[in-house]
Amino acid sequence: MADAAEGGAVIPDTTPGALRAEAVSVVAGGRTLVDGVSLDVAPAEVVGLVGPNGAGKSTLLRTFYRALRPTSGRVLLDGEDVWRMPGKRLARRLAAVLQETAGEFELTVHDVVAMGRTPHKRAFQGDDATDRDIITAALGELDVAGLARAPFDRLSGGEKQRVLIARALAQRTGTLVLDEPTNHLDLRHQIDALRLVRRLGVTAVIALHDLNLAAAFCDRICVLHGGRVVATGPPGRVLTPRLLAEVYQVDAEVAEHPRTGAPQITVLTGGPSARPVALDTARPPAGPEGREPTA
Repeated sequence: MADAAEGGAVIPDTTPGALRAEAVSVVAGGRTLVDGVSLDVAPAEVVGLVGPNGAGKSTLLRTFYRALRPTSGRVLLDGEDVWRMPGKRLARRLAAVLQETAGEFELTVHDVVAMGRTPHKRAFQGDDATDRDIITAALGELDVAGLARAPFDRLSGGEKQRVLIARALAQRTGTLVLDEPTNHLDLRHQIDALRLVRRLGVTAVIALHDLNLAAAFCDRICVLHGGRVVATGPPGRVLTPRLLAEVYQVDAEVAEHPRTGAPQITVLTGGPSARPVALDTARPPAGPEGREPTA
């Protein structure tokens, strides 16, 4: 039977991994997309990868899950170069959630989620009782059990995204790489998805555009700009008005959330007299001893 955490979350079979990028660069079409990025992610740490469009977030993540070979540098999982690992063994240790691609599957929702079990099976091996339990739990965790028999390609963007997260959950790895996992999701499902990552206790690198979500749910923030790391550290230290002005070209105020202690960003719509607009802020999950984590 599949192990389950409180609320039915699937527990990964593998230990959370240590993920490391060593001076990773990616050059394509004469353009440097990622420029000498080094990043260490400790076991069970959740790191938010943020930055404006074109900063190199998705390109960097693609080198982590071996969709794109770095031009130079390397990516290590527990000290082993991911490009030297057999693909199936890597897939048993690291799962990726990509930005949803239209028309990728002519399968049912159940079949897409079941693909997450492939690394754990021999060729042409069917689902056993454990596989079925894990698939059922993943469907329920992402609130897509009612869509199990629906064609994947007929779902809305948000529904597809939840199915792809469920597929990664069914893969049961100790390390997750997520590229805009909250894309297309409504506010409730954004929070649910990030709470799930926290509850699983896995190592995770998550590309996010919503800085308040990143501040609320991530242990550490890594800011990319122009393909380079310009800042990394706890959210409260990294997300400053000066950085937001330099990287995002916005005038913003940053205050400590009165309940969670996480930084809360308010973007100003104009000059000093302009009315501020607060970005959506999610309440982070309870810490390991039931306390709300602070930045």
